Amino acid sequence: MITTYKSAAEEKLSRLVEAFTPILYEDDEQFLENMKGSNLAGDDIRKYRHWEWTQGVGLYGLWRLFEKTRDEKYLDILTTYFDNQMTVGFPALNVNTVTPFLTMSYVGEYLGSEKYLAPCRESAAWIMAHFPRTREGGFQHMTSDTLNDQELWDDTLFMTVLFLANMGRIEGKREYIEEAQYQFLLHAKYLADRETGLWYHGWTFNGRHNFAGAFWGRGNCWITIAIPEFLGMVDCAPAVRRMLTELLRAQVESLVKYQDESGMWHTVIDDRDSYVETSASCGFAYGILRGVHAGLLDKRYAEAAMKALDPILGYIADDGVVNQVSYGTPMGRESKDFYKKIPIQPMPYGQALAMLLLIELQ
Repeated sequence: MITTYKSAAEEKLSRLVEAFTPILYEDDEQFLENMKGSNLAGDDIRKYRHWEWTQGVGLYGLWRLFEKTRDEKYLDILTTYFDNQMTVGFPALNVNTVTPFLTMSYVGEYLGSEKYLAPCRESAAWIMAHFPRTREGGFQHMTSDTLNDQELWDDTLFMTVLFLANMGRIEGKREYIEEAQYQFLLHAKYLADRETGLWYHGWTFNGRHNFAGAFWGRGNCWITIAIPEFLGMVDCAPAVRRMLTELLRAQVESLVKYQDESGMWHTVIDDRDSYVETSASCGFAYGILRGVHAGLLDKRYAEAAMKALDPILGYIADDGVVNQVSYGTPMGRESKDFYKKIPIQPMPYGQALAMLLLIELQ
């Protein structure tokens, strides 16, 4: 089936890349307006314009494309982006502003460039020494505009922990890798649902609950992606590897159960009245295929990933823009209906997650 779709996927991938750069540098006016009164660090807001998790996920998709093709034009896009940011300066570190450093660490390693590695090294050291912690030592999901006191979110594992682990590998710092392993296990302790294997969006130690108890789609897809990426990135203790593999298998088993008949997944996974959402569907399909190819998941799960491919290709417009993507989503604190009201618009992470899926098919 992969061969059947290969030609269409290659065409869509080409269009995705063409649309990527304009979206990467597109200002998020809503976010920037909010930052005028809610910038926790109080630094120059211009530093945040193009250096947030939304761009960070997109950059990772482009890095994987370069890694796959070795086409220098993709590396040029990345280095130009990093050089531009260096002229502006980096914003204060938090869960979301760490994300672009993951790709920078790979680029710095590939080029053997201290220019790119030095900021990564400083950021990783800061995370270890100063990152806000919850009880039990979790990485508190502090963002650019919200403290989120004593809160764990499933996004954090992809946005921050993968970078720390990668720097542990690059720098030979086992303590970074040990910390990353702990963060995965602690987040699983409070976010992985024992009954379904799906992950809650968040947990708060202030009140000790999972907020609205939502199995949010894109939040879950970060887990489907992060576990195979992490296990492929560093050598984990056998017990940790076994635990994370079983967590992934339990989640994917439920994802197959709740997959919409169209092949997509809903923005609230177990609520068929919520809209189907492209970025989460791309993330699930990619993570499942990545898990199958890495030997973490049984080959039978690839069928669910391929079932999603046709509708996903349909949501990639002729101009390469990925449609049916939900906007950045804060915590649904009281009602699952909150997630149904998140607006739909093109975002860099929508492009990136589609790119990751189509690259995995090559």
